[in-house]
Amino acid sequence: MSLIVGLGNIGEKYLLTRHNIGFMVIDEMARNLNTSNINKSNFKADVLKSSYDLLVKPQTYMNLSGDAVVAIKNYYKIENDDIIVIHDDLDLPFGSIKFKIGGGHGGHNGLKSIDSNIGKDYIRVRIGIGKPEHREDVINYVLDNFSKEELNRLKDIIIPHAIKAIEALKSGESINEIKSKYTLK
Repeated sequence: MSLIVGLGNIGEKYLLTRHNIGFMVIDEMARNLNTSNINKSNFKADVLKSSYDLLVKPQTYMNLSGDAVVAIKNYYKIENDDIIVIHDDLDLPFGSIKFKIGGGHGGHNGLKSIDSNIGKDYIRVRIGIGKPEHREDVINYVLDNFSKEELNRLKDIIIPHAIKAIEALKSGESINEIKSKYTLK
């Protein structure tokens, strides 16, 4: 069983923001699967179970995402190498996708929270959102909505590509194989 976590913030006003790319991928994955809801308050997350996976959107706000991940991981006894976290990445140009295990959190509060709860040895699907022109605008930038053009590209190219890579990861392809086949620059 894989635990697939999309990072984002809860609430309508954050629905189409750059910080919610992880939620967007989970929503698209769920559209194509037969799933059931799992309602456990201690999970602090929206959890959908398919026949082989758990699709998770933490409902804790970004900086407490690790609370949801650790609760679900422990309940289902899931190893870190079966955890895939999908998140936005300011250090990558918009539309690029990279994969890694471990490494630093790069100032991403969701990753920082997960790292402090379960360690760093889980798979990360990093989706580039680009950077604001000025460093002091980072918070507003990640909480700003994608443009219409960006949303179209996400829907048509980026999210479907990320989902194909996640399916390959679940099927047992190594992280190096995934990097060589699915990295988008």
